[in-house]
Amino acid sequence: MKNIYAILTLFFTLTFVVSPALTRPFSGFREDQLPVPQIDPPVQPEGYAFTIWGLIYGWLVVSAVYGMIKRADSAEWNYARPPLIISLAVGTPWLAVANVSAIWATILIFVMAAAAIAALLRAPRKHRWFFRVPVGIYAGWLTAASFVSLGSTAAGYGIGPAAQGWAYIGIVGALIVAVAVLTRVKSPAYALTVIWALAGIIVANGAANWTVSALAAIGVVILLGLVARMRVSLAPS
Repeated sequence: MKNIYAILTLFFTLTFVVSPALTRPFSGFREDQLPVPQIDPPVQPEGYAFTIWGLIYGWLVVSAVYGMIKRADSAEWNYARPPLIISLAVGTPWLAVANVSAIWATILIFVMAAAAIAALLRAPRKHRWFFRVPVGIYAGWLTAASFVSLGSTAAGYGIGPAAQGWAYIGIVGALIVAVAVLTRVKSPAYALTVIWALAGIIVANGAANWTVSALAAIGVVILLGLVARMRVSLAPS
């Protein structure tokens, strides 16, 4: 079928969005999942930052439905859909996996992030609000979340530095990936979402852990600078 990619995108978007209702809520790895329990690790944003999932879920559904109805046979859309399908398919069972295994959850979220970034890099220039922006927000959050998962899991297994050191590594790692992505694609949505995550880290750590907050703030400044340099028309196509 010519529109198989559009169908699969809609299908896995819906399974991805519905999946939280079918599994136990996840708000971080439990104490019994890690040899060294990670309670509020410094690499993790403040809880309010995770409300962005409401925006991500809603906009991805709008994108998938619009794509199915209006752009099912679009060559540009179909070029970007395969990696997005992979990300959503892997993401559908992610919450269930995260409630069982921190290691596998970390591996899978990096797969999700890499595939989402690939979709963003392939995103059509037209219909920005219906593809590039929602996928950019999704990829931006996964960029940050993957390093949060890595930092929590690695510290939880006593690998390398303690939680503080992994907070530094996670922030720098997410920033390196974000800057690399933004040198390839002009996506304010992606950049602002990573900024949202970094701001959540600042709020979570505050002055009590000022070195982590300061590093996250430096990341915010760098990304804001890149956003300011972008020459992208935000008018609907």
